[in-house]
This record gives sequence, structure tokens and C-alpha cells, in this order.
Amino acid sequence: MTVYHFVGIKGTGMSSLAQILHDMGYTVQGSDIEKTIFTQKALEDRGIPIFPFSEENIKDGLTVIAGNAFQDTHLEIEAAIKLGVPVIRYHRFLGDFMEKFTSVAITGVHGKTSTTGLLSHVIQGAEPTSYLIGDGTGKGVHDSKYFIFEACEYRRHFLSYFPDYAIMTNIDFDHPDYFTSIEDVFDAFQKMALQVNKGIIACGDDEHLPQIHAKVPVVYYGFGEENDFQARNIEKNTEGTQFDVFVRNTFYASFKIPTYGDHSILNALSVIALCHYEEVDVEVIGQRLLTFEGVKRRFNEKRVGDQVLIDDYAHHPTEISVTIDAARQKYPDRDIVAVFQPHTFTRTQSFLEEFANSLKKADYVYLCDIFGSARENAGKLSIHDLLNKIDQAELIEENETEILKKHENSVLVFMGAGDIQKYQKAYEQILA
Repeated sequence: MTVYHFVGIKGTGMSSLAQILHDMGYTVQGSDIEKTIFTQKALEDRGIPIFPFSEENIKDGLTVIAGNAFQDTHLEIEAAIKLGVPVIRYHRFLGDFMEKFTSVAITGVHGKTSTTGLLSHVIQGAEPTSYLIGDGTGKGVHDSKYFIFEACEYRRHFLSYFPDYAIMTNIDFDHPDYFTSIEDVFDAFQKMALQVNKGIIACGDDEHLPQIHAKVPVVYYGFGEENDFQARNIEKNTEGTQFDVFVRNTFYASFKIPTYGDHSILNALSVIALCHYEEVDVEVIGQRLLTFEGVKRRFNEKRVGDQVLIDDYAHHPTEISVTIDAARQKYPDRDIVAVFQPHTFTRTQSFLEEFANSLKKADYVYLCDIFGSARENAGKLSIHDLLNKIDQAELIEENETEILKKHENSVLVFMGAGDIQKYQKAYEQILA
């Protein structure tokens, strides 16, 4: 029987896929760096072995699934090639795997993970569903009808996929270390659109998505009246959001969601549209939307004393804006304190003005040093370049978080895609 060995098993997509295969009865193991990463807990809970990287891990009888972060020169991949052990890239394996199900790819520059989590939660209320979420969460069900998965545009990896459906949340310029312009990003999504087999659910309020061409129907959702699925009569409060959905100007149903901000309404609309297309009962949709508890590292809250601490993956100016807006909706009477760690030098440099403007929406701003990446650990700018553009900002080190205690009765939003969590952890230890 095949044993699947994951090179880089702690990666968010890799961890999810390993969990899915394990749940479906396959033998799974993997290797990675020895540093603790939040994605490994779900693997450990399932008893999936995780080894430190070593050539000794590679033996006859394995099928190696290689994470996209690792080159063919990685010691385990080289050992596998030398032994004649099959090596399959993560996105290639996933592309073949999804053909067994009615597959739904969730893609877009922002909102992929939250929307994948939401659709997975809602549609499994109707039919057996397997899912792969980009926060390191995966679930495999033997008799699944649906396979819901997050499809990342970075390096055009999603062009390995030919899904039945695609939800496209938005197109924006990001990953400036790979994409050259917004036109380059659009080109990637346009190519992806032509690979979809049944239908595309796209945000009609987005500046770029209405220009997408496809061989299948494109159904639009949003706040504008030209959308096929439109949210009207929106009521926001500290408990969440309520709105009516009209399908091509005909009232469909009213829905409540326990989440905040316009982006949450749009995410829910995309899920409602897909479920409507697949004839999921409207009562099931409504009940499941109401019980969604979110995904990892997306507006995860913790109350400590008189403060609220929020952990969020926001690492692009658009994401920072919507996260601060959501915090204001839920906590209108409190100061919002942003603790932000920029992720990669190229992104910080490309969006310096935009980062400054989005962070100015907070009442106070603390900036952590720029988090590099395996691809780039230095750049032409420093955190001081961003600091100089924000009047209410100051720098903060991991060992200086005690300063945050002065913001009594405030909401502290820790944002970033690097290791911003260690700042929150350090602060929680001080409070404890």
C-alpha cells in the first residue's frame, strides 16, 4: 500500500492535504523544520508522524508529495529522485485528486481562506463534503459529494486545477515578488476562468472581475443592483450582520451572520450563490451561516482583562482596512490599536503609501520590524520608512509589549503573515 510522504508537511496547504488523505484511510507521514508551527497540531492529533528533514526519511514504497516552497535541490527530493521514488508537486497532486468529486475552487487575492471555511461549513450541512482550507485545516470524508478547496494565485499555482466551480472573490495587486502589475494578476485569473467546467461565482462589485471571460456561466454577487445576487436592507450591529438577498431583483431570503464588515457579507453572498446554484435548501444555508465559527488566524478574539486581543492574518493594505472596519463595527465604543508586522520587503516597498493609509484608520499603531521570507531576507527599505508616514505610530519589539497595557478598555489587533503571534503571546504572558 502506498505511503504518502509530505516534504514540508507543516505548510498550510500541505498540512490540510495530509489530514484529508489520512481521514480517507491512506498512510501519511511527513517532514519539516523542527520549529513549532500552528499547523502541526491537527497532524499530531491524528497521529501523523512528522520527522525532521533527512535523506534517511526517503525509502522505496513511498510516494513523495513536495511542497511548493521547496526546490528540486532539497535533500529529500534529491534523494527520492535518486531512488526512483515518485515525486509529485502539491498543486499537481491536488489537481488530480479533485477529479473524484464535485469540486469548488475558492480563489481571489483576499478572502479565500474565510470563504473556503464558510462554504465548507455550510454545504456539509446538505451533503458529505471534504475540504482543504488554507489555514492548515483539512477533512476527508469517504463518500464525499463535494470537495471545497482554497486555490492560490501565487506563481499561478491554481492553473494546475480544472474545477467544476470557482468562486472568485476579487482581483488585486499582491505578491510583487512574482506578479509585475495588476494586468499580470488579471491575466492569471483570466486563464483560471477558462479552466472552470460548470460555473463561476464572481464578485460583481470588484473593479476587474466583470471583465472576466469564461466558457461557462458567470454569476455575479455584490451590493450593486446589476448583480445576479444582491444584498439589500443591511443591518449591522455589535452582534453581527443581517441582510436580505435578492436573486435577479426577486426576494430570495433573509440571512444573519455572526461576523462583521462588508467583506463578510460578500463572502456569505458568494456561498449563498453557489449553494443556490447547487439547489441546497435555503433553511440549511441560513442555519449553517449562523453557526460558522470562523477559521484560524482570521479575526480570532480573546478577552484578557478589560482588553480584547484579535489575531488576524491581514498582510495587505486592503485586508488591514477591512479588519479595522470589522473591529469598529463590533466594538464601536473602544479605541482600536493596530499592532502590525509587514510581511516581505517587496510587498512593504510596493504598498508603502497604502499601508500607511490603511493603518491610519486605527487610533494607535505599533509597528514590528519587517518579516522577511525564505526568498528574501533584506530589502531597500526598513520599518522606519513606514513609521515616518504614520503620525500615531511607534515601533515595538517583542520584549517591549508591556507598553500595550496603557490602552485600557481597547481592542488590540495583531496583524501580519509572519510571526506576529509571538508579540501577542509575549503580551499575554505579561498580563498573566
